[in-house]
Formats: sequence, C-alpha cells, structure tokens
Amino acid sequence: MPHRARPRTRWITAAGAAFVAVAALAGAAHAGPARAAAPTPRAQHVEYFPGPDAEPRQVTVPAGAPARSARPGSPGTGKPPYTEPAVRALQRTGPVSGRLDLVVMGDGYTADEQDEFAADAEEKLDAIFEVEPYRSYRGLFNVWLVDTVSPDSGVSGDPTADVVKDTALHSAFFCDDIERLLCVDTDAVARYARLAPDADIVFVVANSAKYGGAGYSTADLPPASPFHGVATMSSDNDRSYLIGAHELGHSIGGLADEYQYAGQGAYPGTEEPAAANLTLHRDPDAAKWSRWAGAQDPTGSVVGTYEGGGYYETGVYRPTDTSLMRTLASTEFNVVGREAMIAGFYADADALTSRVPTTEPVRGNRLITVRLAPVTGLADLRLTWSVDGREVPWAAGLRTVTPHVLGVRGHGREHRITATVTDRTAAVREPAVRARTVNSLTWTVR
Repeated sequence: MPHRARPRTRWITAAGAAFVAVAALAGAAHAGPARAAAPTPRAQHVEYFPGPDAEPRQVTVPAGAPARSARPGSPGTGKPPYTEPAVRALQRTGPVSGRLDLVVMGDGYTADEQDEFAADAEEKLDAIFEVEPYRSYRGLFNVWLVDTVSPDSGVSGDPTADVVKDTALHSAFFCDDIERLLCVDTDAVARYARLAPDADIVFVVANSAKYGGAGYSTADLPPASPFHGVATMSSDNDRSYLIGAHELGHSIGGLADEYQYAGQGAYPGTEEPAAANLTLHRDPDAAKWSRWAGAQDPTGSVVGTYEGGGYYETGVYRPTDTSLMRTLASTEFNVVGREAMIAGFYADADALTSRVPTTEPVRGNRLITVRLAPVTGLADLRLTWSVDGREVPWAAGLRTVTPHVLGVRGHGREHRITATVTDRTAAVREPAVRARTVNSLTWTVR
C-alpha cells in the first residue's frame, strides 16, 4: 500500500543542538617533515539519569565502544566468536510500512540466556506501555527482538568500575566516570538493528540489576542509522523502564526536556522553541498549548505556564509543574506531551491499512478489506467511505466493501473510492495535530 515517507529528522533538545558532534575529519595530507593531523574523534551527546527519581542530566562522551568495555577479539580474552543473531517478532500489529517499528536487543546475555532476555524485554515493554499514551496506542507498534549473543553474562561496570565484560554491544556503566551512565557502542547497535525488518527506535536492555541508562538522539547516532533514537536501560531494575518512556518522548514526540540546571540563567533565544512543551510566552492564553490552559492534568498540576525548562531557569516556560519530561519521579506525560506523542505516532504509523494495493485499478465486484490498528483507551477511530469525493453515510464502519455495494456503476467511467479513518481522541485539541490523525486509502475503479 502507498505510505508517506517517514521523516527521519527529529527535534533534538536545546542542549543536544549545542553539543551536536562533528564527524571525524581526515588528517591533513603529509607534506615534507610535517606530520598528518590526527583525526578528530567523533563524540556523542547523551542524556543520563543519576537515580530512579532524579532529574536527567546531559554529558558528551566519545563515540564507539565505551572505554571500560572489553573489545571483542582483544588479545588474551580467549572468547568464542559471536553467533549470527536471530530476529523474532514480539508484537506484530501490521505492515512495517504502516507501523512504528521498535527494535529491542539485549546485551550481556549468553547463548543460554536468550530466553531470559526475551522475558526481560517483554517485562520492560509491558511497563513502558502502561504509560499513556503508549498504552492506548500500542497497536501502532511492531516490536522486534534481536538476540545479540554475548560471550560474557552481565555488563561492564557492574557492580564496580573495575569489572570488565566482553559483550556484543559493549554496554558499560561508569561511562565517562559517571556510575549510572550506561553507554553502548552505537555502531554495533546500528549493525544489529539493520537485521530487523525495519527500525524506528532501538532499546538496549542490559543484563544487570544496577540502576542506569542513557538516551542518544538522532544527531548523535552513526551516519545513515536506520532509526532515530536509542535508549539503554538495565534489565532487572524496576524503575529503569521510565528511561525508555522518557527517551521516546524525545524521539517520537519531539518533546524537549522540562528540567533546568542551577546557574544556567535565562533562555538565550528570542524565537519560540520548536518543541511542543516549551514557550517564551508567560501568559497561558498566548502559549502554544492555550487550548489546554486551566485543564486538570494527569501529573497533578493545572496546565498553565511554569517558569524553567530546556535547561534554563528563566525566560522559558513549561506546561505543568512536573512531568515525565522533567523528572523520573513523575510517571506521566502532561496533556501537552501526550498530544505531541500522538502526533509523533501518526507521523510514522497509520491506523488504516489494506492488503489490496492502491496502485492498480480494481473491478466493481472486487472485495476491498481494510484493517484498523488495534488501538484502545484514549483512541477513538472513525472509519468512513466515499465515492468520487462524496461520503456514503450508511457504509461508515464497514471493514469490507465492493465498489458495486457502494453504488459504483462503471458505464465506461473511472471512479475513485476512498476509505478514511480519523482519530477523534479527546487527547488532541490542536487542529494541526488532529489533521495528522487522518489516514486515507484510495482505489481507482474501472
């Protein structure tokens, strides 16, 4: 079926924009006695989480395998070669062209521990998908597991900095000497992600009970990565799932961080931030979320303008006092964040799909069956049919039709029948976002 091109550019946080790394430069050509300049190492800007209830922080680390991890095949390791990983579907709700494809891979799981990895991955995903709006829109996701087999069980830096493990993705705590920062070799992640049928987001579940994780945004991933976000989290810590939930807020919803740093001062810009959850307007009625002003929020706040966000203390405002984008002590997105997430879901996924191709004409007696994504809760899908631009009211909700049943009679003319689904969710108030929830398929009848 035809599908709009997936946008690979995602909003990155203000600090992320300031720290975007420059690709490694080739050394200068050797001329006379002068030596070639050493290439500039690529760096990555990552977000980490100092504790289960802490506000996240930002740091820049060298790209590639973390310094504290073992390199595969390094002298003296005596480790067997890695095996070709298997890829399996944990959840498949529709075609990859019409879904957000989430790829989950483990690190620090040996060949005998792959069932344990699958159980850990499913547990983490179930926890993330209990957070709204993930819960209601889980049906827009496919989930793929990649069995990345490691020679060693566990990951480097667990429990102490001197522990070094040889693992497929080189996961390591104490990255950049920060204990809770769980870095990973994003080049290796990219190689494994390409084995899945498609990859929009990648989660790395590290075989560890130690609390920690990291988030990598689009600009800091290897060039030509097939996905637009990576989050790492430990498998056996009951709060680490919130790291994944927070990071998806960046990579899917384009949401900015709502926390600030002491001493960071005033927001330096004069242009309205691109992210849906930051504004320069102090008056709630002038904020981009004015349609939500005064609403009671699931975070416990009333939607208004609260000063501080995007790492700055003054001159910029967030919608609520707290939220999952401000601190992991909060387990909810605010309503502004929920709306942005729903917009992000529909940027990459379609609620309406069909196996009947729209690229070829159909006959008047051809059965046309459409499928609606299995969304629930906040979602409210309405399916309609039209012929040559005119709605056929009595056909609303039908999943299977023929052109003849809809009233098409050829007589040498070409007609067009269209199935349209609209999400009438009350979680969306912004008209531009509402427009993104509309998905149509059109067939030519001859």
